[in-house]
Amino acid sequence: MNLCDKPTIEALLKRHGFRFSKSLGQNFLIEDWVPRRIAEACGADTSCGVLEIGPGIGPLTRELCRRAGRVAAVELDTALLPILSETMADCGNFTLVPGDILELSIPDLAAEHFSGLRPLVCANLPYHITTPILTALVKARCFASITVMVQREVAERIAAVPGPEYGAFSVFMQYYTEPQVLFEVPRECFLPAPKVTSAVLHCPVRPAPAVSPRCGEAFFFRTVRAAFAQRRKTLVNSLASAYGDRLTKEELRTAVTDCGLPETIRGERLCLEDFSMLSDAIADRILG
Repeated sequence: MNLCDKPTIEALLKRHGFRFSKSLGQNFLIEDWVPRRIAEACGADTSCGVLEIGPGIGPLTRELCRRAGRVAAVELDTALLPILSETMADCGNFTLVPGDILELSIPDLAAEHFSGLRPLVCANLPYHITTPILTALVKARCFASITVMVQREVAERIAAVPGPEYGAFSVFMQYYTEPQVLFEVPRECFLPAPKVTSAVLHCPVRPAPAVSPRCGEAFFFRTVRAAFAQRRKTLVNSLASAYGDRLTKEELRTAVTDCGLPETIRGERLCLEDFSMLSDAIADRILG
């Protein structure tokens, strides 16, 4: 069964009485080169276990099963479960996990299904919950890489260098992973066609975070969030909103300039090393 052939898809869905759900962001692939390239990009082989999220009717899932030692796919929509039972019936290395990925223990899921295998993530993510899913996957700290298809603008922001497209989530993802935008997927490749262009993002997980702030991760990310909370303001003014009850604006200005940064700089211009130095400088002044 060609799961990217539009007449085949329509007949399959009609047979099961399936209706697309806008609230779940369902768009099925109708170009077979897309799932093939995504599966190739994740680098899975028989030594790997792959977690997929939102398999739909299974075109990417089948490509993953051809390559990986085991594939476990988490699907929230119960209407898709009988369809996946049909389309994946001949894949002996596949396990379907009904449920919401944001309510499951991801480390437990990986431990249960990928024992002795190198765990990877490869998925076409629901676009309306891309950020919470990526956050949960990264924080699980159990995957060698995360390869996902997301909205193109989101992929570009995650991989952005310091500048207008760069933000707190860019810093978060680049702290733990090395994001790379691999290729775009036009809207015409989906049924129904979404309103946006998609892109595939490959994020090899770093063996250790990109920087090692002495103040610790919690304080580091508090500083990052503060720097981007009011993007139109200078970094000093943004930091004053977060730390103004502990430090004067002059003390914050000195912390910024002592890191070799202009006092008028905005947070979007700081790289990870700058944020590491700055968070340590602020922590030193607060904690003495």
